Amino acid sequence: VTDYHVRCSVISRYSHTTIQSSVWNQLAVTKEAAFEVDLPSAAFISNFTIYHRHHSNTSLLLCLHLREREIEKFRMAVSVPSGSRISFSLSYEELLPRRLGRYELILGLRPGGLVTNLTLDVSIAERTGLRFVKVLPLKSSRRLSNTVTGETEAPASTEIQQNPCCARVHYNPSLQQQSSVSSKGLNADYIIQYDVELSDLMGDIQVFDGYFAHYFAPRGLPVVPKDVIFVIDVSGSMIGTKIKQTKQAMSTILGDLREGDHFNIITFSDKVLTWKKGRTVRATRNNVRDAKEFVKRIIAEGWTNINAALLSAAQLVNPSASSSSSSGGFRRVPLVIFLTDGEATIGVTSGDSILSNAKSALGSASLFGLAFGDDADYPLLRRLALDNRGMARMVYEDTDAALQLKGFYDEVASPLLSDIQLTYLDDQAFDVTRSLFPNYFQGSELVVTGKVKPGVRNLKVSLTASDSKQKVKIENDVLVSKGEENGTAYSMGCPGGMGGISSFVRRLWAYFTIKELLLAKLNSTDLVMQKLLGEKATNLSLKFNFVTPVTSLVVVKPDADEIPTTASTTTAQPATTTTTKPTTTNTTSITVDGHLMWAPSKQDVEDRSRTYFDEITISAAMGGRGGLGGIVITLSLDAVVVEGEGRDTLPTNLQGSVTRQGVAVSVDTTDDIHQSCRIELAKDICFLVLFHHYKQPSYLQMAHLGFYITDGQGLSPSTQGLLGQFQHADMSVTPVKDPSDTPPQPSKEGVLSRGVLRWGAIHVPITLQEKTLKDTVRKRHLGRCWIVPKAQVEKLLGHPYQSYLVDNM
Repeated sequence: VTDYHVRCSVISRYSHTTIQSSVWNQLAVTKEAAFEVDLPSAAFISNFTIYHRHHSNTSLLLCLHLREREIEKFRMAVSVPSGSRISFSLSYEELLPRRLGRYELILGLRPGGLVTNLTLDVSIAERTGLRFVKVLPLKSSRRLSNTVTGETEAPASTEIQQNPCCARVHYNPSLQQQSSVSSKGLNADYIIQYDVELSDLMGDIQVFDGYFAHYFAPRGLPVVPKDVIFVIDVSGSMIGTKIKQTKQAMSTILGDLREGDHFNIITFSDKVLTWKKGRTVRATRNNVRDAKEFVKRIIAEGWTNINAALLSAAQLVNPSASSSSSSGGFRRVPLVIFLTDGEATIGVTSGDSILSNAKSALGSASLFGLAFGDDADYPLLRRLALDNRGMARMVYEDTDAALQLKGFYDEVASPLLSDIQLTYLDDQAFDVTRSLFPNYFQGSELVVTGKVKPGVRNLKVSLTASDSKQKVKIENDVLVSKGEENGTAYSMGCPGGMGGISSFVRRLWAYFTIKELLLAKLNSTDLVMQKLLGEKATNLSLKFNFVTPVTSLVVVKPDADEIPTTASTTTAQPATTTTTKPTTTNTTSITVDGHLMWAPSKQDVEDRSRTYFDEITISAAMGGRGGLGGIVITLSLDAVVVEGEGRDTLPTNLQGSVTRQGVAVSVDTTDDIHQSCRIELAKDICFLVLFHHYKQPSYLQMAHLGFYITDGQGLSPSTQGLLGQFQHADMSVTPVKDPSDTPPQPSKEGVLSRGVLRWGAIHVPITLQEKTLKDTVRKRHLGRCWIVPKAQVEKLLGHPYQSYLVDNM
């Protein structure tokens, strides 16, 4: 890597970031160059370009995204001929949210090595003025820390220029400064925090080119007391570290309650236990002390009854809400903070029933869902929060989980207003994004965008809300500027202007509207409405060149002799479209390639890719490497085609077999659902392909192929590839006894035992579980499997998944 540049422009919280990387292949052979970028999960990619030999290739491209701690990992790899140079450029856009009284801009610096020419340039322009700008030390871990630090120093070579409305940050580390961080080059986040001045209670309203953005974040209001119900999952899966971290966080949170607050605690597994029956209690010193003792005595065991826990919380919070939650003339805001690490396993387990029951029972309470770990039913929690005036958040299983829990509580601990309605009067505005909000919390910000009708000179804005004592109503007129430079910083007095974002209010409107359409689609149960909302989001994404969950990023090669890439060439269209992303297993004589088709994402996790095989190709050179004999078997859902000294086609819905050059291929079908193909390539080498069909498929279920090695003893020790590398692997499993475990019995997830998998120098934790398998011609059946955690799979493979991509299908 010869050059690596990060450039970011922030105008009124809306950021546009471009990352450029230049690579020079000085070797005598063609080598693969990879471009990897960590993107904020809320960001939309707006451009990706590959430059080579004075050609530029601008496109919307489908690449690999891996979710990790609110980060999306983007990767593109290309083959670079000897002596050639190639450059990548990726741009993305996002609105910076305000949390705990500050905006935080996180820029990844991960060039992949020491770089001679590495720069970072950030420009920030805020019309109402900057209250502070702070650059933090480089952060190599995304874990939270409770270390209290005073004035921390910015990374060496950082330069900061600032005036009342603008700031510029420049970072240009030398090779020595880079190597002092790591001999392998920078692998860290560069973090800038700032806040704005905002004295007007109505907030800041900006109108440009027929669009407006309204930033609402009033300061100096008194905190409204709250009725808060903590609902904690104490089922068996919480045993050990998770329950310990939850107790630790709860102890700190209880200590932070204000005396005007009222609270209660509910724990649930297959049974529901309420600390104080029938009511919330005032957060006095004695009550807080007793609550902490209650939390200390919590024991994790049993199953998970989410429905019963929610209904119990509703019984506590609703009597207070119905009596206006008043105490001495002050109203209280009802909040339910719900934490779980699993799915509903007992009582009412239907997601739709739980949603319906909760919506009917919770009334005006706001539900905040915390999904602890990958096994939590985050889609259900997110829909619960959407239905009940709240939001959901992932809590990642890590050493900082207690800090994650406390950090989330801090965001909602201080309500200032509730039932906020921002109205744009006299039908002057249209296509307005969400403008009714259940709560405004201290340190946060509410944002509304929309379009202004032509000819409007003054935009009339109305605010209604409730504070600690009364309802508030304010009206204001905003002058619609004529001909003002949109997205530039000259009007703010910023030297040198602010490039990078054209028409930022217009793009901010599109950004917000797309996100709201996707949320509405997620929360709708009407299939026609879901389709309509998806189409609107798709059209808007394509119009503004945003890569979203309903559009794909594709590579377009302008010239036939352009260097190849590992991604497929296709056109921008909804993400459910089939695209080529094959996987390979290679030996000197046998190659197995699989073609992946994209499947619809599960509700509320649209950012997680789902794939199935729709075609598998098995190639065998019968005469050894370079031999004259050869056979190719292509399997699809409809037919098995055998080529080699002729061509035979076996329909998958009919019994049949063929033998070519000693390779026996037979199709077996017991009914319309259970079909299979057995391929015997040689002695002790046998593959099985199952054709999986569904009688009444849901939108998530698609007919697909399954590939299994039923006999791999004849494969050589040099076998490689995603599956092949494990055929003769010298692995061992050592059982591990967790001292916190109860007597051995299957947990609700079917965990029977824990162990460590050892393969040479690689050691990874594993669990023995009961899993539903479909690896034989029998119907689905239970089997015992050692499960490698998702986070450990790449470590076990020794390569990232994309290393197994091929371009020959």
